[in-house]
Amino acid sequence: MYEKYVKNIMDRILAGLGLIVLSPIFLITALAIKIEDPKGKVFFIQDRSGRDSIPFKCIKFRSMRTDAPKNQATWALSNAESYITKVGAFIRKTSIDELPQLINIVKGDMAIVGPRPVILKEKELIELREEYGASRLRPGITGLSQISGRDNLPPAKKAKIDGLYAEHVTFINDLKIILKTIPQVLSSEGISEGEKQDEEFK
Repeated sequence: MYEKYVKNIMDRILAGLGLIVLSPIFLITALAIKIEDPKGKVFFIQDRSGRDSIPFKCIKFRSMRTDAPKNQATWALSNAESYITKVGAFIRKTSIDELPQLINIVKGDMAIVGPRPVILKEKELIELREEYGASRLRPGITGLSQISGRDNLPPAKKAKIDGLYAEHVTFINDLKIILKTIPQVLSSEGISEGEKQDEEFK
């Protein structure tokens, strides 16, 4: 009932309200990005794997230089920090770069809670998510694997945790994940900018 009828509607309403409330942060962030790099774009739009592994345009604030490698996961770059701008380093650490994904939620491409959207080159993770049943869900701004290790998890474990969430999509579990995301964002725990736990959830 919740997953099929309530979750998407509630997510869209909350995301719409979030866009209104957070509009000052959007404006300040956009100005800061433009001041540091006037020629670059404010938003970074990239094809990501969505519901049923169908690609969609994922929107983020641009945090890297315009000459950064395209369609490459940041954690896979051996010198990722050299491509990240000063403003970008701050908004990545605070996860402000993810806020434009509220637009994706309003459009119906994403959810507040779900498997994190990955680039299309991460075929192993995409295939494993299909195997564990996680690909049927809309990708989320945060998710169970996000609070269980983020970038430090190998694809197999990340997909397994995403599959575990897919088996238990409830309002209470979504609320638990959101509440656990807040301190993790504040501490920047689990973020990896270059090459480089399972949790009971019922």
